[in-house]
Amino acid sequence: MVDRPPELTGLDSLGVVGPTLALAEMVEAAAANVGEIAGLPAHEDIEHVVLLGAGDAGVAAEFVAAVGDPFGSVPCIVVEGYSAPTFVSESTLCIALSRSGETEETLEAAEGAAVAGARMVVVGGGGRLVELGRAWEAPVIEIDPALPTERAALGALAIPPMLVLEQTGLWPGASDWIARTVEQLRRREAELTKPDSVAAQLARTIGRTIPIVYGAGEIGGAAARRWKAQCNKNAKIPAFAGRLPELTHDEIAGWGQHGDVTRQVFTVVQLRHEDEHPQVMRRYELMRDLIDEVVHEVVDVEAEGDGSVAQMFDLAYIGDVVSLHLAMNEGTDPGPVPAVARVESELTD
Repeated sequence: MVDRPPELTGLDSLGVVGPTLALAEMVEAAAANVGEIAGLPAHEDIEHVVLLGAGDAGVAAEFVAAVGDPFGSVPCIVVEGYSAPTFVSESTLCIALSRSGETEETLEAAEGAAVAGARMVVVGGGGRLVELGRAWEAPVIEIDPALPTERAALGALAIPPMLVLEQTGLWPGASDWIARTVEQLRRREAELTKPDSVAAQLARTIGRTIPIVYGAGEIGGAAARRWKAQCNKNAKIPAFAGRLPELTHDEIAGWGQHGDVTRQVFTVVQLRHEDEHPQVMRRYELMRDLIDEVVHEVVDVEAEGDGSVAQMFDLAYIGDVVSLHLAMNEGTDPGPVPAVARVESELTD
């Protein structure tokens, strides 16, 4: 059990804080749980990888694609809707992710992919998705169904697909990168579970402003999306994310016209990592020059760790802990998300 800093001992009705802080342990356990997977296709029989997931499972899928696509040997695509891509065929490796196993978009897309002949793999905590996986005689990697929410299961959902890619031969060396990720997350955990950590300080800087989180490329973009989602769900606040270099072609043009308003409303968080293109580094500098006077503050968060996987998870973990501090600072329970529950209930009805 990870020791909580005193700032994170407030209301937590679903027990979200503990597993969120223990991401290193979750990643390590998820890797150990996978073992040798029977029934996977050989890499020469795979032309593309499709990852199915919605919501927080979609974030986990994006983490896999962020490293599996650029470092793998075939395209790796994330689908978060109801339909599998039309190109799905017998040469597609399709990995479906859902903690509950009941996410309707993922179920429908997975059934479509299976009908199209895709080689299916299921990662889930039970429910209909696991039942379908077994009916398809596909590899099923079960995760702990006791995890309180899907957003508290990032490591449990994202790590197994990385090892699937390794065992098919599409991403050799994934186990080593995951081990390095655990090492970095343990170092970061030791820092962020101290009283008045940098996460606590950053949460105070954001205060009641709205965070806009910018990340570069696949690694930074995936981490920025995780920050946004965690601020939305844990802290129940508006938050937005953008990706460089693209946002310097459009979004940057929107700053300045209403500076008297935006400087009271927005804090920009720039996520930095070692895989940034040199011109992206320069774009960060130019962006700061352009927006510094029209936002509450611009803050940089620097990734640490050996390799892209470690740095992506490191950035995400910092954002996770910041979101918990934002919640606790306002006396907000990070667990329940009534707005999401209402949408799901209405759709079910």
